[in-house]
Amino acid sequence: LGIYLAALLGNGLIITAVACDHRLHAPMYFFLLNLSLLDIGTISVTVPKSMVNSLLDTRVISYTGCVAQVFFLFLLCSAECFLLTVMAYDRFVAICKPLHYRTLMGSRTCVQMAAAAWGGGFLYAVLHTANTFSIPRCQGNAIDQFFCEVPQILKLSCSDFYLRAVGLFVATLSVVFGSQDLVVAVLYAVITPGANVLIYSFRNKELKSALKKLIQLVLVQRQ
Repeated sequence: LGIYLAALLGNGLIITAVACDHRLHAPMYFFLLNLSLLDIGTISVTVPKSMVNSLLDTRVISYTGCVAQVFFLFLLCSAECFLLTVMAYDRFVAICKPLHYRTLMGSRTCVQMAAAAWGGGFLYAVLHTANTFSIPRCQGNAIDQFFCEVPQILKLSCSDFYLRAVGLFVATLSVVFGSQDLVVAVLYAVITPGANVLIYSFRNKELKSALKKLIQLVLVQRQ
């Protein structure tokens, strides 16, 4: 709960600061805003349900809820990977081609690149969600994880279908993270969305200045 609230607060502050401060209306901060939205979504897909289950002392999730978890987790995590690639390209242009930066990274181009990251995540999520839940399951319905993780779902499938499905996942990050244990799942599903705030945002002087002014404004209005 503490990590979840910290992630919501940190990413929420970034979104508000970028949206309200005209000095931050630049490609880098536009992409940071999108990254914060993705991080809020990623941690919200898994953590609230697991907290509710913990409070109610249950491990139950509906079939529809499981499908939704898988779909949105794939969408948000893959979109974040695409967006980080876009952010890397943005920094490459800024450093290596500074005279052409405004031309190459215009507002329309930035919107198109962000939309491509979200769209790519959506297509990726549709593909893997459909593939995952089209496979017959013969091993019960108990998942050994605190959320509906694809490799754990595949373990419930019939062996022939499981082997056929593995080929699709070998080339994806899901396998890298999903044959692993609970600690790794917590790292990429819970810790990463909160850590991105520190890694990509709070070390930036302009953003820290904007956040400081935003917090001061809120305190003054309360007084």
